[in-house]
Amino acid sequence: MPGNSGTGAVTRSTLRQQIADALRDEVLAGRLQPGQECTVKEIAEQYGVSATPVREALVDLSAQGLLEADQHRGFRVREYSLDDLRAMIEARGLVADGMFRAIAEGHKPFPRLDDRSFITTLAGVRRRGEEAQRAAAAGDLAVLIGYDLRFWRELAALFGNPYLSDFLYRLRVQCWACSVQYLRRRTDLRGELWAEHTALVDALATGDTTTARAIVAAYNADALALVERLANGT
Repeated sequence: MPGNSGTGAVTRSTLRQQIADALRDEVLAGRLQPGQECTVKEIAEQYGVSATPVREALVDLSAQGLLEADQHRGFRVREYSLDDLRAMIEARGLVADGMFRAIAEGHKPFPRLDDRSFITTLAGVRRRGEEAQRAAAAGDLAVLIGYDLRFWRELAALFGNPYLSDFLYRLRVQCWACSVQYLRRRTDLRGELWAEHTALVDALATGDTTTARAIVAAYNADALALVERLANGT
C-alpha cells in the first residue's frame, strides 16, 4: 500500500542518516583511523541492518569528504595532509570574513537585536558556545567537537543562506577529521583548544564585525599552529 511504502522510505532514510552520523562520530573520535577500510558488509553486521542504508550512508560520507570510495575494496577513511588542513582553514577563514564584511557593509543585514525570534536563537547559539568552552577548558575533545559543530552551524544559519551554512558545516567537519589525528597524540589538551565562542557571539550581537573577524582570524592561526606543533612532535 502507498502508506506502508512511504513509511518504509522514511524509516530507511532515517536509518541511513543515523548510520552516517554514527560513522562520522567514529571518524571524529579517532576510532576510525585515516586509511582504515569500511566495507558495507562489516558495517551492516556491526549495526545489525541491511546493506542498502549502509551503502547509502557510506556514499553520503564520501560526498562529505570523510571517506574515499575504493572500486574494489569498498570505502576507506580519507587521509588528509597538513597541506589539506592549511587549505581548509584558509577556505573557512575567507568565507567567514566575507560573511562579516557583507554584514558590515550592509549587503547582508544581520537580524535586528529587537527581533524576539533572533534574540532567542542567538541565546541558543551562545549556550552551545558555553558548552564548547567548558569542554575546551577540560580538554574533552569529543564533547568539544560535538558542541563546536552545532555552534558554528547555528551561527552560520543566522546569516540566512542555507547553502553557505551547509558548506561551512561540511568544511568544519573535514577540518576536525583532519585535526583529530594529531590532537589525540596529546593526552592533556586543557588550555590548548580554542574557547572564544561566546566572545564571538557577543561581538556579532553588537554588530562589531571588526572584532568578530579578528577573533576568527586568531582562532584559525592558533588552531593551525597547534596541529603543526603536534605533527612535528612538539
